[in-house]
Amino acid sequence: MRIKHLTAIALCAVVSGCTSSESTTKAPAPSARVSQAAPSVSSALPVEAKAERDARMEWWRAARFGMFIHWGVYSVPAGTYNGQQVPSLGEWIMYNGKIPVAEYAKYAERFNPQQFDADQWVQIAQNAGMKYMVITAKHHDGFAMFHSKVDGYNIYDATPFKRDPLAELASACQRHGMKLGFYYSQCQDWHHPGGEARPRAGQASGHWDAAQDGDFDAYLRNVAVPQVKELMTNYGKVSVLWFDTPFKFMTPPRVQLFPALFNLQPGIIVNNRLGDGFKGDTETPEQRIPPTGYADGRDWETCMTINDTWGYKSYDTHFKSTQTLLRNLIDIASKGGNYLLNVGPTSEGIIPAPEVQRLAEMGQWLKTNSEAIYGCGPTAFGSEAGSYSTRPGTTRPTFTAAWDWRCTTKPGKLYIHLFKWPDGKFDLAGVKGQVAKAYLLADRQALTVMQTGGDVSVALPASAPDANASVLCLELAGMR
Repeated sequence: MRIKHLTAIALCAVVSGCTSSESTTKAPAPSARVSQAAPSVSSALPVEAKAERDARMEWWRAARFGMFIHWGVYSVPAGTYNGQQVPSLGEWIMYNGKIPVAEYAKYAERFNPQQFDADQWVQIAQNAGMKYMVITAKHHDGFAMFHSKVDGYNIYDATPFKRDPLAELASACQRHGMKLGFYYSQCQDWHHPGGEARPRAGQASGHWDAAQDGDFDAYLRNVAVPQVKELMTNYGKVSVLWFDTPFKFMTPPRVQLFPALFNLQPGIIVNNRLGDGFKGDTETPEQRIPPTGYADGRDWETCMTINDTWGYKSYDTHFKSTQTLLRNLIDIASKGGNYLLNVGPTSEGIIPAPEVQRLAEMGQWLKTNSEAIYGCGPTAFGSEAGSYSTRPGTTRPTFTAAWDWRCTTKPGKLYIHLFKWPDGKFDLAGVKGQVAKAYLLADRQALTVMQTGGDVSVALPASAPDANASVLCLELAGMR
């Protein structure tokens, strides 16, 4: 269910553990809602009407393409600890290297991203054709990438930088018309006492340093909840809130500490990773594309890396090709989802050049073919959906579909994304309606069409206009 016309005061009154400052917070004009699932979380809360939900989700469903940004103090070691490359993800170096809390905290003294330029980052995203950005406000290492008054372990107070990049990014997004979202690791925190870590098999906690031990509920009350409140109140319009890794610790009573804060941002979209019983607004498949999307109509968003890591690792040069990235975007859109594609900036504040290059090339393709992505619905067919698999031992998806095309739709239009160029003509079965016009988005020149019932054949030029994907548009008579 969703909270409808519920103030922060009302929800805090029924939630155990709210601080006195939270319980006296004045809520904005009532209009925010939060998706919930389990009766233990929200059984008494009214349901958001479908029309209200559709209106709230409209911009997100039309966007199809966003930028994920994993940036933090982990970009300083950049995957190497004590002269040794630490396997796995760059942002997990503290956990995988079992770096003591005090020792890891010293990386903040070397974190001074003087080349960070918020307007440049927004421009990179816009040049790629991305419609929204989600940046890590606090990842699992517990380091806040904003000027938090809750705790001094943040980029303003603990580093020589003495700036708030989230505030600068929020201003840049407002100037350039970009939607902004924040990622926050609410459960897994390797720095603050009581913050949890991924448990090992047979263990109740994943802690490796006594400094991490403490009361989890106290951590939630004193760090996580008030920091999320800061994010919801100090940075203007926030369009997305992206939680992560709740594990077993985020029980329904603990989940209940957060939803009142969402009312501070009317219309905010929240993902499904807050904790047990919280369904949220969006499913979040990670590093994979569901073969046929979500049959129950759930909104969903695949998050994926450009190389093999989220946070910056200096030696990870295993970048996906522009073709793979574009076909991922097309594949996801054809199944009704969004593509949240990650960049991992350096400790200097630079988005790596190979990532910028690929994003710019994606943007060039979208300049020609944007109408076949933005605001489009999923395929009108289904069997061509195909799938992606993951090679053993890697997070890199491999294109394994037997079909050579995808389809996106708008009222009265079918967009056929051709990955493999047909020999002279493209044959399509199961078309519902009469094709009135056919053309490639690359030049919009009319193509010859033969149709018998639902069987359509379109004559094509000898060569593809784009080696990555060429889009054939079929306009259907009498359908708008």
